[in-house]
Order: sequence, then C-alpha cells, then structure tokens
Amino acid sequence: MAIDVDNLPPPSPLSAKWRIAGRYALLVVAAVVVVFPIYVAIAVAIQPSYRLLDFPAVLFPSDVDLGVFERAFSQANLGGYLLNSAIVAVVITAGQVVTSILAAYAFAFLRFPAKNLIFVAFLATLMVPTEVTIVANFETIQHLGWLDSYQALTVPFLAFAFGTFLLRQTFLQVPQDLRDAAALDGYGHWGFLFGVAVPLARPMIAALSVFSFLMAWNQYLWPLLVTNDDRFRTVQIGLKALSSANIDQLNLIMAGTIVAAVPIFVLLIAFQRQLVRGLTSGAVKG
Repeated sequence: MAIDVDNLPPPSPLSAKWRIAGRYALLVVAAVVVVFPIYVAIAVAIQPSYRLLDFPAVLFPSDVDLGVFERAFSQANLGGYLLNSAIVAVVITAGQVVTSILAAYAFAFLRFPAKNLIFVAFLATLMVPTEVTIVANFETIQHLGWLDSYQALTVPFLAFAFGTFLLRQTFLQVPQDLRDAAALDGYGHWGFLFGVAVPLARPMIAALSVFSFLMAWNQYLWPLLVTNDDRFRTVQIGLKALSSANIDQLNLIMAGTIVAAVPIFVLLIAFQRQLVRGLTSGAVKG
C-alpha cells in the first residue's frame, strides 16, 4: 500500500528535541573515546616518573614536570629526526599530488587505446600488499646506491594509485558544457587542467595532500630498512630508540610521542575544513 507522505502528521516538538539530544549524546561519547587516550598521554607525560607507580593511577596530576619535554627533545635528538620526517613527508606529498593530478587527468579526459583496461590494471596495484614489494624495492634502491639518502626515503612513494582514483572521479564530475566552453576559449590540455579542472578539485586535492602527509609522516618499516645513518632517519625511528633506551621512564617516552605528534595536530587543525569538504564532496546532490 502506497503511503502519502504529504498527509503524514508532523513530528512533535518533544520528539524532535529527543532526537537532537540523542545526537549530541552520541557526539559527546565519540569525542570522549577519541580525546581520552590523548589526555592520558599528556597526563602521564607531565607527571614525575615516581608518581607513575601510584595505584590507582592519577588522572588529574598535582605535581607537574614540564621539563620532561625538553629532556625528550634533547636526549632523542628529535630536532634532527623531525626535520628529516618533514622533508620526506613534504617531498612525498608533493610528488603524489602532482603525479595523481596528471594521471587522473589522462584517465578522465584523454582518449587512448585500452584506457579502461590500463586503469583497471592501475587500480589492481592497490591490492598488492606493501610487504610483497618491499624486498624488490630494497634491492632496487641498493642497486642504485641510494641507501642512507633522501632519494631512498621518497622516490618509491612518489606515485599513489588511490590518489589517482580519487582525482579521476572528481575530474569526471566536471560538466561537459564547461569543457566545451574552455575549448571554445582556446584552452588546451594544460590550460584546462590548471585553469579549470584543478581549481574545481581543490577540496579533494587538499584531502589527498593531508592523507599523503600523514602516511609519509608515520612510516616506520621502510625508513628503518634503507637507513643506518642517523642523519637520514625519521622521527618514528627516533621514538623507537627513545623507548628502548628509557623503558623505565614512561613519562619521557610519552613526552617524545607528544612532541612528534604536534606537527600532525597542527596540520589537521589547519586543513580540517578542506579535509571535511573533500571527504563529503559528491555525498550530497543538489
């Protein structure tokens, strides 16, 4: 039996208030689940090491030792490791964004034989685990003599199939009329790419940039394999060395972890609007 939506009674104000209250309650629970581990890490870091043996644990510390951050920064040489991670993450992010834009444009707008088949093969690389290719990549880097260098840390990650897929789907949403108008105005491929397609895809490009930076920043296994020189090692390896050398000083380890996470928090806060816009683009049709 068909239901006439126009004749349905409007929701009562009381039920609407309960729905809103339920949503806020759910958001509060989700916020607590996300924020509580961060608060615990900060609470552990700022307490003197002898207070960490108290039982039950102190969630609201009265004795605060902020000097632990300076000690973690100096003992673990986090300055050098953070600089290396920043260089590696920026180079990988820039490389992945550029190669993803160019490849996505080719798959979205250019015509060439077996385009769809090549695109499927391109996407199939996403199903290959990193552990399968890591030995071949290491032998290639070793053959090229790039061990203990920034090339070894960045070159294998300059292309990103998932980024190409995301941007291709965004480029396919560009209206055909806009492409025809750009062609009438004399825009070639480069002009249309940088004058029309890339500006329209800025939210997705920003989201891709944030994801690429986060993945590059959090790499541990590959930098550990291709570097033995501390001048090229990244902050994740530095944190591992700090925890191994100071296993009885949990506050020092937590302080180092917080220092290493600060750039990530700054990045997420600075680009949160672009990240949300990129993730939700295409979810609502007007």
